[in-house]
Amino acid sequence: MSANSKWYVVHTYSGYENKVATNIEKVVENRKMHDQIFEVKIPTEIVTEIKDDKKREVERKIFPGYVLVKVAVTYDDDDQPSMSDEAWYVIRHTRGVTGFVGPDSKPTPLSNDEVLKLGVEKRSVEVSYQVGDLVNIIDGIFDGFSGVVEEIDTENNIVKVTVSALFGKETLVEMELDQVEVAED
Repeated sequence: MSANSKWYVVHTYSGYENKVATNIEKVVENRKMHDQIFEVKIPTEIVTEIKDDKKREVERKIFPGYVLVKVAVTYDDDDQPSMSDEAWYVIRHTRGVTGFVGPDSKPTPLSNDEVLKLGVEKRSVEVSYQVGDLVNIIDGIFDGFSGVVEEIDTENNIVKVTVSALFGKETLVEMELDQVEVAED
């Protein structure tokens, strides 16, 4: 995540999320505001629906009534981020927008942790280990344990490790890619 940009949550009328996102993108294009409003997203997930004994995958909004917007920010003397008046005006006066999420409708950006948890931006982790390697766990409840890598899923930021835990019993543990490192010989 860029140090000079933050994600903001915009509240919309229910069902207007796609229209709001499209309208903001059009205004950014028309007014050449690419340096102020970088990205517009509607968080979605793929859900399998079973209807009349038929399975089908459907894309569903995770937060109906909300759109996420990545905006350039400046920092005041108290190190608080704020967007430009022009960016605020464009977003706030887009048809279908009811306001920003924050106290007194004052835009409050998402924290870096919130952005990662919501999956808005993916953090890329380069792994120096592979399936079958001995690794040390460096974070979480198994911190200090060693284990063997069983599976690596870089897409979902997950590694599965077999750990010899209590009383020598082997346990398959799932954790984030950056919670393990290659064990030194």
